[in-house]
Amino acid sequence: MKKILVVLTAILSIFTVSFVVKAILVKLHGSAPPYQVEDLYPPSNPFDWIENWERPNVPAKVALQAGHWKNNELPSELERLIGRTGSSGGGKSEWEVNLDIAGKTAQILESEGIDTEILPATIPPRYWADVFVAIHADGSLDMTKRGFKAATPRRDYSDGAEKLMSFIEDSYADQTGFEKDPNVTRNMRGYYAFAWWRYNHALHPRTASVILETGFLSNAQDRKIIVDNAELAAYGIAEGIIDYLQSQNLIQ
Repeated sequence: MKKILVVLTAILSIFTVSFVVKAILVKLHGSAPPYQVEDLYPPSNPFDWIENWERPNVPAKVALQAGHWKNNELPSELERLIGRTGSSGGGKSEWEVNLDIAGKTAQILESEGIDTEILPATIPPRYWADVFVAIHADGSLDMTKRGFKAATPRRDYSDGAEKLMSFIEDSYADQTGFEKDPNVTRNMRGYYAFAWWRYNHALHPRTASVILETGFLSNAQDRKIIVDNAELAAYGIAEGIIDYLQSQNLIQ
């Protein structure tokens, strides 16, 4: 009888912990996440579902996010970001510049037969692609600051983000003539779209991801490229993506 009581107590404890964890996740997400607690915290290895994931048998897929575009449509779990419209300069809001560069980059990639999607500020839940690049533009009160910078997720399980970033940095510098700004911020590496463990609307952890600050909208020289000659910025991004996809044997 005592053994039965011990077993029942243990089972009850497991269900209690599961209930509490679910309640915490609902509070964090604003709604129930699109996966079960058991998927997130399985009993053997909490990352089994990531490690055992296999790439679907589909053509190479690229996603470009135009930073701040449709920012007012962000879901409730990201409401703290609503109204953050980014930088501005030369009569342009950041989202306009980001969308223009994203559109031109997509045209280049699609001309090479690469399936490309442009995403707004809101990321579909657990969105997957072979490549994800969040396109942004920097700003500063110091109008002499210029250059580009890129970052990968703080927690990267794609095994490809660093390589992707390296290809993009090299090709972007070649096309634009911009120097790399080494001042990568904590916010870049902790970008909300990367935070799959925190938000519903975030990338699948096996997506190779980079956030790119294409230049300073507050700097007149940088604007000559990212605003007036956005094709150069787009070619820099597209060539880096193509180099990466070739290195992964996803395109010829």
